[in-house]
Amino acid sequence: MTDAESPIERFKRTTSAAIRAIAERDDVAASFTPGPQGLVGNEVRLPLPARDLPMDEVASVRGEADASALRLRYHDQAVHRARRPSAADAQVIYDTVEQARCEALGMRRMAGVAANLDAAMEERYRGRGYARATNREDVPLAEVLRVLAREAMTGMPPPPAAKVMVDLWRPGLEPRALSDLKELSERIEDQGAYAEVMRRLLNHLDIEIGQDDDVSDEDNPENQGDDNQDDSSETDGEGGERDADDAQTSLEGQRGEASDADGDEDQQAGADSEMMPGAGDEEPGHPGDPPHMEGGRNYPDKDAYRGFTTEFDEVIEAADLCDPEELTRLRQMLDQQLSSLSSVISRLANRLQRRLLAKQTRDWEFNLEEGILDTSRLVRVVTNPLHSLSFKEEKDMEFRDTVVTLLIDNSGSMRGRPITVAALCADILARTLERCGVKVEILGFTTRMWKGGQSRERWIAAGKPPSPGRLNDLRHIVYKQADAPWRRARKNLGLMLREGILKENIDGEALLWAHNRLLARSEQRRILMVISDGAPVDDSTLSVNPGNYLERHLRDAIGYIENRSPVELIAIGIGHDVTRYYRRAVTIVDAEQLGGAVTEQLAALFDEEGAAAKSDPRRRKRQRVQA
Repeated sequence: MTDAESPIERFKRTTSAAIRAIAERDDVAASFTPGPQGLVGNEVRLPLPARDLPMDEVASVRGEADASALRLRYHDQAVHRARRPSAADAQVIYDTVEQARCEALGMRRMAGVAANLDAAMEERYRGRGYARATNREDVPLAEVLRVLAREAMTGMPPPPAAKVMVDLWRPGLEPRALSDLKELSERIEDQGAYAEVMRRLLNHLDIEIGQDDDVSDEDNPENQGDDNQDDSSETDGEGGERDADDAQTSLEGQRGEASDADGDEDQQAGADSEMMPGAGDEEPGHPGDPPHMEGGRNYPDKDAYRGFTTEFDEVIEAADLCDPEELTRLRQMLDQQLSSLSSVISRLANRLQRRLLAKQTRDWEFNLEEGILDTSRLVRVVTNPLHSLSFKEEKDMEFRDTVVTLLIDNSGSMRGRPITVAALCADILARTLERCGVKVEILGFTTRMWKGGQSRERWIAAGKPPSPGRLNDLRHIVYKQADAPWRRARKNLGLMLREGILKENIDGEALLWAHNRLLARSEQRRILMVISDGAPVDDSTLSVNPGNYLERHLRDAIGYIENRSPVELIAIGIGHDVTRYYRRAVTIVDAEQLGGAVTEQLAALFDEEGAAAKSDPRRRKRQRVQA
């Protein structure tokens, strides 16, 4: 250590050393980043506290570091994988309670580690709103069992933010399940025996485990591979919860390839779909409501897209998902990121502003017989004196009243740099367009839970009827309403950086929701820009419906908007080719290109050619931006 070492650098160094000491491994590296966090192979990715190192943030970061280190020390991936259930819901609980075992071993032996883990759990659950839960459906069962298992194995009470959700669930748990939780304490040192008790606990909770596969790793190709790689796909920055981001990315690729073969057929079906009545045929309805479908469906009966239940879906203001203090902290994090990108994006935004202001104030009418001499056409008079002089005249140009909606994918695969850059672009563009008299609405879409949430529980309770349709709880977030000034909504954009907000993405319904909000507006021109990094993915829905169920509905929604709606639709794909879905689309391979792609696409729409392309589909061109 040198005298010039700053407190934040000293914190990084000591935390990294503590991770290696607890894990008893010298090959472990620690990195501090605002991006995706958790255990990835031998790398522990952690959030960085504020530069003044507030005690609560320091303790929380140390707790996340200790959780990853304890997993490296006490977790045997081969044993874990051999007894892991095959059913998705059971896997989430199995993985989460295994992390509780690793943490409990550390808490039994190191008092400082116990305090850090408590602080991390308190911060995590408080941030997710579990401390304000009023019914059991507000919190996932996996997290409740994690806390109960930890309590049984250590004898320590849960932190305050976790106590509320435990008190909601504990009275309704089966006595046999509570007995299994106590038995976990006796098996804590033997991971194999612990896993057997966990499987019995799942049975007593009536949670489907799936087919019991006792095949070895060599016999099962899906289980082959590096242990560290498997470990990283099972845990995230919360010290043990299953990280669905890697699996989600893999599924996107598989489903995207599978759907290419019938892409043309699906796209034609989307264009011809009688999904909704034409815009203007009837009132658009309340903002956020799904459009009415002709005949009550957009497919034959057996394939009709629908939600198994919409009771648990929500359209919510961003400020209602977060405490004001945390929202302020998240906005400060966004402002820190803004310093590195603001020069580039601001330059692009200024270019867009100049173009828009020029179109709003003036234009020129040429080939007049009187007015200002058109010097650009003097050459033809010199070369041929028979040509008469040409004059021009400045005129006011009609600039149509315009509203722009930015619909941002809030799925887990957007975590890290993509969602940060998307939030920054939305922030700067909202300010820019507001100065030009263009109203901007900023929306986000995700789901309330991983793996289905209450919708899936309702389906299981109903006896698992076949082809249930969409099987997850939608969460549509309003970051900024069109009529709200930017200064009132600026804090809300920081919510995109909050851990736990980004889950799964059901694009079709989100697209229709944003579209319907635009239809309810009075502006003459309405533009919808979608920023996404992939095809719709929701494991709960796709596990019990056809593999292209969500993608087909997305194509239908796009086909309606592009062919029958007055709304102008643009898509920006981050690392994913969205040109196979949208007619006007740009694919970028790096999040850093997002600012340029967004501003250029909006600028093109405000040109005459962009307006003509909406009325003549043959003139629309697909574009692709290369790295």
